[in-house]
Amino acid sequence: MVLYSIPEALIGTMIGFAGGIVLGLAARIGRFCTLGAIEDALYGQSNNRLRMWGTAIGMAVLLVHLALTQGLITTSNSYPLTVPFAPLLTIFGGLLFGLGMAFSGNCGFGALARLGGGDLRSFVIVLVMGVSAYVTLGGPLSPLRIWLVQLLSLQPNTASFSALLSASTGMPASYIGLLMGAGVFGFSVWNKAFWEEKSNVIWGSLVGLAVASGWIGTHLIAQVGFSGLRPVSHGFTAPVGSAILYFMTSSGQTLNFGIGSVCGVWAGALTGSLMKGHFRLEACEDPRELQRQITGAVMMGIGGVLAIGCSVGQGISAMALLSINAPLALSSIFIGAYFGLNHLISGRLI
Repeated sequence: MVLYSIPEALIGTMIGFAGGIVLGLAARIGRFCTLGAIEDALYGQSNNRLRMWGTAIGMAVLLVHLALTQGLITTSNSYPLTVPFAPLLTIFGGLLFGLGMAFSGNCGFGALARLGGGDLRSFVIVLVMGVSAYVTLGGPLSPLRIWLVQLLSLQPNTASFSALLSASTGMPASYIGLLMGAGVFGFSVWNKAFWEEKSNVIWGSLVGLAVASGWIGTHLIAQVGFSGLRPVSHGFTAPVGSAILYFMTSSGQTLNFGIGSVCGVWAGALTGSLMKGHFRLEACEDPRELQRQITGAVMMGIGGVLAIGCSVGQGISAMALLSINAPLALSSIFIGAYFGLNHLISGRLI
């Protein structure tokens, strides 16, 4: 079916592409990076990039729940709030993803951003991660994944913090979400050192806006369209694999939000690197380094699927919906990255 003479899938792709461009620009110009934020906090005595993450999360939560209060969207049928809740699997997947992120030197989002700057090593990471994700999602490892989900899932399915608090307090979930989003945003920006570079607040807020635009835009398409599109937002585990598959078999595939998002991040990062004069072709000269990065990419692909999302997919997109799974996954990713960085520096995990 078509919507306003434009196929619904194409509209969703365009929304993903536009948001992806903002994310790519934030990575190259605003230095928005998961692993970089962790490294700064652990070894650089600076929490500014972690506060950028908090700013992005707070802004995304605020915008999504503002749309909820206005009746523009509903989130009950979104993927993060309907998947089975398997905390042990989420923790294991998050730890595995975090370790792989440290070994690769990037998450999937960061690898796409670096690829836009000319880093050919990141091209290998993106390919290996995307293929590994699909091997786990629908390939040879999928029966094991499905068995683990069935074995470890708790009932009921995942819900949001706002819905749980609403059930116990009687306060509308959307207003609880607004209060929680305002609290996270306020705590993140309430720091003098953070405001010394106002771009921190700007780019963190723009990342939150891009994520919220995914949820709001795709939901509006689903409301007025007829193709059964499911509301989604940005994530870079399975969508990377989807993009690879599309470019190989486009005649048998359709465009979607995730493919648009992946392409948008690359395009935004390329634009940002050219604007800053940072574009430079780089390759790996040490086979051991390449081996470590490939190993890390495999771990991220598998771990991201088991954790039901990557650092962006769970850490910001699912967090925007206040999914109870999201903080569990994000904290596990951060802990796994700490172990991985510690191993690279000292040879020990702890």
